[in-house]
Amino acid sequence: MEKIKTRKMHVKTGDTVVVLSGKERGKQGKVKAVSPKEGKVIVEGINVMTKHFKPRRQGQEGGIIKAEGAMYACKVQLVCPHCGKATRTGRKINEDGKKVRVCKKCGESL
Repeated sequence: MEKIKTRKMHVKTGDTVVVLSGKERGKQGKVKAVSPKEGKVIVEGINVMTKHFKPRRQGQEGGIIKAEGAMYACKVQLVCPHCGKATRTGRKINEDGKKVRVCKKCGESL
């Protein structure tokens, strides 16, 4: 039985991120889902694809819908809610012993 390796993600669900490369470069959006196993994220309104789906039940209609596709997490960078800039994250331990993410540019906790 092989061991599944999960990667540490620098973004969480609900974070605002900016896209660093590709056709959607420079656009901002909110993270809808994170998949650490694949190293991918789904960002709201970014990497929108068309999906064709068949009707599964009697009376149900098939059609084409638009849905966000997954993209690699390395292609997005977190936007700090305090300074509004794209930034890397650091770790800091609070007085109560809790580990928090910290903006590398302004030093505020995220």
